[in-house]
Amino acid sequence: MAIIHFPLKLTARRMIAPTVAHLSFVREDGQALDFIPGQFLQVHFHYADGTGTKRSYSLATIHDHAIGAGETVEIAVSYVAGGAATALFEGLDIGGTVDASGPYGRFCLMPADANQRYLLIGTGTGVTPYRAMLPQLEQLIAQRGIQVVLLFGARTPVELLYGDEFRAFANKHPDNFRFVPCFSRELPAAGSPQAHADVRHGYVQQFLQEFAPDAASDIAYLCGNPNMVDACFEALKTAGLPVPQIRREKYVSSK
Repeated sequence: MAIIHFPLKLTARRMIAPTVAHLSFVREDGQALDFIPGQFLQVHFHYADGTGTKRSYSLATIHDHAIGAGETVEIAVSYVAGGAATALFEGLDIGGTVDASGPYGRFCLMPADANQRYLLIGTGTGVTPYRAMLPQLEQLIAQRGIQVVLLFGARTPVELLYGDEFRAFANKHPDNFRFVPCFSRELPAAGSPQAHADVRHGYVQQFLQEFAPDAASDIAYLCGNPNMVDACFEALKTAGLPVPQIRREKYVSSK
């Protein structure tokens, strides 16, 4: 099956961490983008020697259906020193275009899921799919009262991507959505909005057992640093979760 490419035109850029940009695009061909939250796009480009390459980026767009023609397509991009993709995006002016394809992937909430709780675990830009899932989670909270725990690992408070949005969602759904930021290096300053009761000091995998994973009620999602994904995968299996109830996606920084 042939891969269908389409141009994405950059409409806005903002830094959401010292080395992470949130980029907004529209499809310049005027077509809709039929995506399921949790899926990713691929951006295609060439190295200086002309060799073709590509990078994958989860869609960050908060949507519960297809992105219509002219609507915003959003991704989060980690800037890597000396990286070819970093050079591509840093050199992209507003109105400039990139070549994309997709969406791809099955790291999505499944319609047949009958679980009582989702354990969403992520680090870095691996939290991007969970931002896109927020409308679906809100629907599931309303429809069948699911519980959600989001364990999000970052080194410092300024690297907590979309933290304000997740905190606002937790405040809106205090009985159903729990946001647990885990900082490995630096905790938020006392009295700051980020210094709430669910903040932890350490790595996400250190705190997984605190939430008592249960095969009878839970489906877990793991996205981000491969070491974290592997550690949490083993911990969840040890806790008794069958492999089909553990959904994984590893993020590896590429130059």
